[in-house]
Order: sequence, then C-alpha cells, then structure tokens
Amino acid sequence: MLAGRSVLAVVPARGGSKGVPLKNLRPLLGKPLVAHTGEFVQRLAFVDRAVVSTDHPRITEAARESGLDAPFVRPPELSGDLVGDADVLAHALREMDRIDGRAYDVVVMLQPTCPLRLPEHVAATVTKLVQDGWDAVWTVSPTDLTYHPLKQLTISPDGIMTLFDPRGGHIAARQQLEPTFTRNGASYALTRSCLLDQQTILGRRSAAVVVAEPLISIDTLEDFAHVEEIMRARNRGAAGPD
Repeated sequence: MLAGRSVLAVVPARGGSKGVPLKNLRPLLGKPLVAHTGEFVQRLAFVDRAVVSTDHPRITEAARESGLDAPFVRPPELSGDLVGDADVLAHALREMDRIDGRAYDVVVMLQPTCPLRLPEHVAATVTKLVQDGWDAVWTVSPTDLTYHPLKQLTISPDGIMTLFDPRGGHIAARQQLEPTFTRNGASYALTRSCLLDQQTILGRRSAAVVVAEPLISIDTLEDFAHVEEIMRARNRGAAGPD
C-alpha cells in the first residue's frame, strides 16, 4: 500500500510466443524468465498482492515457486497474439477484486521481459501516479536520434522508398529533432479507473518516468545472451573486489 492506495502487481506471462517459444519459461541465469520477476516483486514493500496472469500450467508452477500467486487462469480469448495489455490487466483486476473481496486502487504491470528493472524504477511510477494524480505512469527510455521517427523510411511492395513521415524532409540537423521515448517494459502504473472506465493503459492524463540506464526488453535469443551478460556484471559489482 502507498499513501493509502492498495496496489496490485500483475505479471502477464502467456504461453504463446512467436519469437522464442515458451519465452517466459526459458532459463535466464539458470532460472525461468518469469521467476526473475516473481523474485523481484518481493522487494517491493508497497505491493499488497502480486499475481501472474497466464494460460500455461508450467508458467503457473514456475511463478508460484518464485513467489507469485496464480489464483486464476487467463481465458483463451485473452491469450492470443493480438490481445492488448488493457484487456489482460482489466481481467486480472476484476478477478482479484472478486477473489480477495476488495477493490484494488492501483495496478502495476511488470512484464517478465524486462528483468533488468530496479525497485526504484517501479517505485517511481507508483509514487508519481499517486502523488500527482495521473491516470497512468510508464517507465520509458530515450530513443537514440539515429532511430527517430522523422528519420525512418518505408519501402513499398514495388520497391519505392519514401519517408515514413513527410516532415522528415525538413530536418537538416539532429538538433531539430524533438526528443522521443520508447516504452521499456520496466513498469506501468495505472489507476483502477484508467483500466476499467477508460479501458486503456495510456489514460487521458498519462506521464512518464524516464530511465537513463539501458533496459532491454527480451524478444530474441540474442537478447537473452545480452541480458545474462549484464546481469553477471551486476552480480560481480555487487560482490565487490576480491
């Protein structure tokens, strides 16, 4: 609980994954990917309840072993590739309201694919949401100007290349580019009303917590290897010099 607001953490971890099959169960430093988030959430003192939303029994087992509860099964209609986060979170919120006999005020989505998150990243989103009265607060990362939307190109089926956004034709120097940001998956803090009434994770009044350090959202086997390398370096740093 934070400032009198009850907080429900939801870890969405379905069984289907096109890029890496059963990605949420793939080992990362010897543990299933979802288990890293299960262990991480135990470090968040302000979270009243932490659950996994999954359709897969092995993910349920791995989540429970890591400290997450799994009191419901995500239905098939919410387990497809094109199902949005808002629908999954709203379902989890309603289920937990029913199961626990209470109405949670804040929902925090912690995607398993961002195991490099830190407790302060999540705390910052929830604190900003509650203290400043936002509908939603996400962690985001600055976009490298090399990949700025106004510098992107498209290629048509017949091979014609054009600017993705015609405004890019007026950009002569990097200094003309307005900074943009990318969601990094570390934390999404949402009010109950944002999910159930506005039916979105990007509410009418949404804000961001900008994370300067690199955060990788795992999507490929190469991402797994890169994240493992960073986590080993972190562990060596935490252990200190020999």
